[in-house]
Amino acid sequence: MIRDLFKSVIGAKPEDLRRAALISVLAALACAIMPAAAMAQSAVNINLGTGAGLTERVVQLVGLMTVLSLAPSIVIMTTSFIRIVVVLGLLRTAIGVQQSPPNPVIISLALFLTAIVMGPTFERSYDAGIKPLLDQQMELPEAFEAAGGPVKQFMLSQVDREDLALFVRLSKIPQPKTAQDTPLKVVTPAFMISELKRAFEIGFLLFIPFLVIDLVVASVLMSMGMMMLPPASISLPFKLIFFVLVDGWRLVAGSLVESFQRGGAG
Repeated sequence: MIRDLFKSVIGAKPEDLRRAALISVLAALACAIMPAAAMAQSAVNINLGTGAGLTERVVQLVGLMTVLSLAPSIVIMTTSFIRIVVVLGLLRTAIGVQQSPPNPVIISLALFLTAIVMGPTFERSYDAGIKPLLDQQMELPEAFEAAGGPVKQFMLSQVDREDLALFVRLSKIPQPKTAQDTPLKVVTPAFMISELKRAFEIGFLLFIPFLVIDLVVASVLMSMGMMMLPPASISLPFKLIFFVLVDGWRLVAGSLVESFQRGGAG
């Protein structure tokens, strides 16, 4: 039988061989897919419930996905990340190196410093709202309000009162009796512009020593008649060695973290 099959294969036409090969491939794919599909049907089982609870669970699932998608923006808007990343970017500009450290390094360092600053706040937020929600001791709206309390308290400790009053007026809401009564939609933008203003103030102080080095190098080059040389290229090594000798990274990182521990502008 095998010999006859071998002879028939040798004597077959090319069209018949291609047709037989195609049929064999399709049969193999069918044999591979059907057990996998059956296994997937038996393994994957998403139970959203039935009856009146189905709509509530779907809404909770959509809300959870929305919060997760907005998590990076929430980290930027309501934490110390704004001040830290802006100061580090201005420091890089003051030194005169536009691509070193690269952006991923700047952002990573800013995230780690943010975690150090916001650690106690996140712990209080977890204990106040998230943990009771996971233990089914709170409903979702109540847990969200409780978890946002420590974050709002942190922002209020850093926000400029004039900026807060500005956004209260722009939002056209009744004047809150206390700062704690101010809604998050008002506290958050006020906190953001306060952080930007404070970051620019720190950046100005960082620019001064490097600007002095640029002026000294430019004056020396002019006195030597070497006006064709770009002062920025000559002063860059001096700025780098100056920053290393004063242990600049330690000073900047430590000062940024301590600036939050000292509190806001009031």
